[in-house]
Amino acid sequence: MTLRLNRRHFLGVAAAGVAASAMSFRPFGARAASPFVMQASWINDAEFSGYFLAMDKGYYSDEGLDLEYVSGGPDVIPESTIIANRADLTLTTPDTTIKAIAEQGAPFKIIGAQYQKNPIGIVSLKSNPITKPADLVGKTLAVPPVNVISVEAMLKMNGIDKADVNIVPYAYDPTPLLRGEIDASLDFATNVPYTISQQGKEATSFLLYDFGFTIFNDTVVVTEDVLKSKRKELVAWLRASRKGWTENLADPAVYPPQWKDSWFKGTGRTIDNEVYFNTAQKPLIESPNGVFSMSENDIEACLSALGQIGIKGTRDMFDTTLLEEI
Repeated sequence: MTLRLNRRHFLGVAAAGVAASAMSFRPFGARAASPFVMQASWINDAEFSGYFLAMDKGYYSDEGLDLEYVSGGPDVIPESTIIANRADLTLTTPDTTIKAIAEQGAPFKIIGAQYQKNPIGIVSLKSNPITKPADLVGKTLAVPPVNVISVEAMLKMNGIDKADVNIVPYAYDPTPLLRGEIDASLDFATNVPYTISQQGKEATSFLLYDFGFTIFNDTVVVTEDVLKSKRKELVAWLRASRKGWTENLADPAVYPPQWKDSWFKGTGRTIDNEVYFNTAQKPLIESPNGVFSMSENDIEACLSALGQIGIKGTRDMFDTTLLEEI
C-alpha cells in the first residue's frame, strides 16, 4: 500500500475520466434490478476485504443491487470518477475531499468512514524505536512531500518544533530505514511493518491519529445528485458492505487465503501479507456503532485536525442520515 500522492487538484483533470488501467468486476450471478458502480481507491488488497466478501456472498444482490466494483491504482483519482459520472460512490481521503468542497465547490457529501482511525503512522525499527512524537527530536524522518504539512501539524499539537526534526523526502521504500540512513518513515502502519519483517527486521509504529491528527480515512463519498437520486441504493450499499466487513473482521485470517486466485490474483503480494494487513486494520475500522459510523465527536475531531493544516471544513459536508437508516 502506498499513500495517494496524485489525488490533489483533481477537478482540473476530472474530464479525463478514469484511468484505462482500472479494472471492473461484476460479481458472478448478480441479477439485481438496480445497477450501482463502486470505485475503489487502490488496487485489490486487504483494504477492501469487506467488499470482496459481500460480493462473493451475494449481500449486494440480496439488497437489490447489481454492483460493479472498479479497482483503483496509482493513476486513479477516485473523486474524478464520481464527478465524471463513471461511478456512484467512491472511497477517498478526507483532506482531498473536504478541500475540494471548501475551495473548489465540489458537490460532494461524505456519508461514511471505513477507517475510524487513519492508518498513516510513523514506522521505525525496534532496534531504534520511535514510539511517540517526542522521540523524533533530533532524528531523521522520511515523509512523502504531500504529507509534510500533516506531520508538522502533529508535531505542533505535541509541542515539538518542526526545526528539531530532520524531515526528508520519502519514496515509499523502506530500504533507507533498513540501512539506517533514516530513523523513521511515514507510511501505512497496517502494511509496511510486514514488508520490513520480510527483510529480517522488526518494526514498531504509532499512528498520527493517536497523537492529535484525528482524521478518518477511506471516507465514503458521493455527489449531491447521487445522494438525491439513489438514496435507497446508497443505504442498501452501506448495509451490505457493513455486513461484509463485520463478517470479515470477525476473524481476519479466514478470508484472504480464499481470494488467492480471485481478488488477490496477480497483485504480487503474499497471502500472509494480506492476513497481516487485514488483522492490523481491524481496530481501525471497527466501531461500537457499526462499520462506517461517524459520531459527532469524531466528525468534530476530524474537522479540527484538518483545520490545523489549513483545510476549513464544516459539519454540513457530512451526511449521517443514511447510516441512521441502517
